[in-house]
Amino acid sequence: MRARLALAVSGQACELREVVLRNKPQGLLLASPKATVPVLVLADGTVLDQSLNIMQWALAQRDPAHWLAPSEGTEADMLALIEECDSRFKQALDRCKYPARYPASDAAVARVQAVEWLQGLQARLVRHNFLFGRHAALADMAIAPFVRQFAGIDASWWQAQPWPHLQAWLAQWQSSHLFESVMHKLPAWIDGTAGVPFPHPPTTD
Repeated sequence: MRARLALAVSGQACELREVVLRNKPQGLLLASPKATVPVLVLADGTVLDQSLNIMQWALAQRDPAHWLAPSEGTEADMLALIEECDSRFKQALDRCKYPARYPASDAAVARVQAVEWLQGLQARLVRHNFLFGRHAALADMAIAPFVRQFAGIDASWWQAQPWPHLQAWLAQWQSSHLFESVMHKLPAWIDGTAGVPFPHPPTTD
């Protein structure tokens, strides 16, 4: 999702191909031996197969909402927090969301680890409406999709937590036009067919 967010906000026209990972099309395997999503194939044949790399590429082309220029902190500061999310928090998230995949792990312990990290976000959001100041930036858009996944594991539990600023931050993001514009469900792509034009329409919300 976060790759779509950056492509949409920067207005980078592309073709979107929805992939069902349990039935990977040959086109995906040819584009990226990793066979994971997302994958972005550039006009010159360059392949980007990490969502954060796709975000950075898109914003390097055009950054109308100033996601790379937070009002507080630097791009390097944001990347450091995103790295924590992608490693420490994502590991705990997966063990909470998919306990059957990790039988050697304790989901309760993983939730405690996730909560500890989320409390750091809550502390940041007490000071400002966004993670790095007064406007949404790269860190907000790269981290929010994973926080959304965690909140969705048990919505009642999430709402009962003493995190009003974090809850408001997530709710605001989920109600944005940008979020809605990238959430359209598409049929699974079939090899040899065209993709769906994306974004449609471009947005700077």
